Amino acid sequence: HGEVVSTISSSRNPLQPWGVPCHSCFSFRKLWAFTGPGFLMSIAYLDPGNIESDLQSGAVAGFKLLWVLMLATIIGLLLQRLAARLGVVTGLLLAEVCNRQYQKVPRIILWLMVELAIIGSDMQEVIGSAIAINLLSVGKVPLWGGVLITIADTFVFLFLDKYGLRKLEAFFGFLITIMALTFGYEYITVKPNQEKLLKGLFIPYCQNCGTAQLEQAVGIVGAVIMPHNMYLHSALVKSRQVNRANKREVREANKYFFIESCIALFVSFIINIFVVTVFAEAFFEKTNADVSSVCVNTSSPHSSLFPSNNKTLEVDIYKGGVVLGCYFGPAALYIWAIGILAAGQSSTMTGTYSGQFVMEGFLNLRWSRFARVLLTRSIAITPTLFVAIFQDVEHLTGMNDFLNVLMSLQLPFALIPVLTFTSLPSVMNDFANGLFWKVAGGVLILLICSVNMYFVVDYVRALNHVALYVGAAVLSVIYLSFVAYLVSLAQAETPCRQDKLMDLFHRRYHRIVSVGKALEAPPAPP
Repeated sequence: HGEVVSTISSSRNPLQPWGVPCHSCFSFRKLWAFTGPGFLMSIAYLDPGNIESDLQSGAVAGFKLLWVLMLATIIGLLLQRLAARLGVVTGLLLAEVCNRQYQKVPRIILWLMVELAIIGSDMQEVIGSAIAINLLSVGKVPLWGGVLITIADTFVFLFLDKYGLRKLEAFFGFLITIMALTFGYEYITVKPNQEKLLKGLFIPYCQNCGTAQLEQAVGIVGAVIMPHNMYLHSALVKSRQVNRANKREVREANKYFFIESCIALFVSFIINIFVVTVFAEAFFEKTNADVSSVCVNTSSPHSSLFPSNNKTLEVDIYKGGVVLGCYFGPAALYIWAIGILAAGQSSTMTGTYSGQFVMEGFLNLRWSRFARVLLTRSIAITPTLFVAIFQDVEHLTGMNDFLNVLMSLQLPFALIPVLTFTSLPSVMNDFANGLFWKVAGGVLILLICSVNMYFVVDYVRALNHVALYVGAAVLSVIYLSFVAYLVSLAQAETPCRQDKLMDLFHRRYHRIVSVGKALEAPPAPP
């Protein structure tokens, strides 16, 4: 049965094909059959890096950057739509198409860039989980202990992995529900101003905003749109059984996957709004002295975190829980920590499967999931563990800011391939992008590269070291040159690559049709 369509199910992969009911019109039963990949993809929009970006946005700019969050989520949705369409139409992972389209050197560089983004995401999961464990244990479990405990969730994940796709999807749906309930509790407790919320969402303005607010707006885009998530989504959609020889079925699958992605990202957007508005309402324009006095009056054991000065309050996922506890009681702190722990644990899935699919697609190298997780988690834990042992929590949470910059820098290495391949008729046939997507995609790539350069210049300038200036300049030239090279490949598809890819698709198409006819034939008499 698995030979009828190309799926990612095998003895090495838990994503078994799940039958999709066939109806001619819209069906909630059919939508339910397609539900799963979009929610797994949406986890990347709720990882600890996103949560920290949200709370900092609220504390730094109040409600003024909510429209940036909404715009970034919509752009992310459209890009995820393209990645899902690529997987549905071609039956290939985005990484597999990269493998067939690009020459060896750019292919290896592209793979390394995506792996870097995956490791960065894994580090954010480690940081978030370690901080949550520290808060829940009232400091009894040190940060380095929390980092080591995160190794255990790898084995839990691999254990759940054996029970099948739908149970795995249900588990991560449960984690998303925990985040919705915990951050929703904070929202109800703080009671943000609804008029300011709506104004911030639908009026694109930022009155009296300066450099700090602009940097935060850039950080939102870098945190929300994850590069490796596009590689992941193109693989997850293959878990549903679709006859790719039938254009109507392919079109229908694209429709239902898009509806499911809309629902999933709407849920993640609401959760992100909870976090932004809580900190916008309660802590915007607060000073360290304001928070310190409240924490001292409530006998908080964390009051020493806030010096008694008039500097504007700076928060992260650790301090965020502390100030919520000072202002709204211990329950707010512990519920916040539970939400952060759920965010950290759920993002394990993103790194694990993304890493597996990227490695298989780019290198044709199949590792067991255990070996793959062990490698990425070891690389992620090593620097995080050193910071947790030899530095304080501020340095640990400060790594999230650097990792969000890293994610933003890696974004073109997912954007360019997905926009390129979904625009090629030789790849997508009748489902290739039109002129609008091509123009919009080019503008988006230019905008993101410009934003990235601004971010890098600002970040390096703050380090105040000449050698770092020179190093950043050299790396920026290399970075922009490689991006330009990928764009040039998108504009000029060579005949050999086109013929190679067309041959691959023709072979797959004829195999699908021939096996499909064999299955439809009446059984032989006994």
